[in-house]
Amino acid sequence: MNGSFADLHRGPLPLLLPNAWDVPSALAFVAAGYPAVATTSQGVASSLGRPDATRSTREANLRLASALGRLAVPVTVDCEDGYDDDPDTVAAYVAEVAEHGVAGVNLEDSLDGALVEPEAFAAKVAAVKHRAPEVFLNARVDTFWFHQDDTVEATLARAMRYVDAGADGVFVPGLGDLDAIRGLADALPVPLNVLPVAGRSLADLGALGVRRVSTGSLPYRASLAAAVATAAAVREGSEPPPSLSYPDLQAALSEYAS
Repeated sequence: MNGSFADLHRGPLPLLLPNAWDVPSALAFVAAGYPAVATTSQGVASSLGRPDATRSTREANLRLASALGRLAVPVTVDCEDGYDDDPDTVAAYVAEVAEHGVAGVNLEDSLDGALVEPEAFAAKVAAVKHRAPEVFLNARVDTFWFHQDDTVEATLARAMRYVDAGADGVFVPGLGDLDAIRGLADALPVPLNVLPVAGRSLADLGALGVRRVSTGSLPYRASLAAAVATAAAVREGSEPPPSLSYPDLQAALSEYAS
């Protein structure tokens, strides 16, 4: 496992992990001082004109991993469900991603909006950790995301299967109930990852036991809203939202490409 990336989950506050969808967004997060960067499958899929979680980002994620693997901070890649049902095929894919220097991956236990059998997903986790043991594998449990078996007990049962198979962290998107967050964090022997919870700071979530907070697709979706707002501001003659300057972006990309 990538020690430096794993260590980021042990700080005084939860690791705030911004999710990029291309090189410029990743460079912007690095320039802003974030100690690690993740990718977002929705951002990658959407930029290709495709819906998320339909196994459409396999090759795009490989290209993105190749582009981001040489950043000065650890990178973790959202690999949806691994793009295949066969554990060995998934493990081979993750190993290929890891060859580009990424520190971690996310794998989710759902496909097309429905949970898969936990035994099948645990087999993927085990195969990945056998093939690429150095990769920080964050196992995403989608019980609360899709409101299927969305109880702490059912979620914990799934999560522990994945931890027993070798998962280094557990991600439960859609989890917002504070008692449920505390209950899962207390029961899990690995870092708990959640999405932002409205009205709760990193310190608040850290006090509940959370060790990682991902922004998910929020920055990508916010960028679309900002683009529309910018066009509207030009049309209306009002002040547009803040943006990076052309020279600054050019300089960042030139340095990256050199």
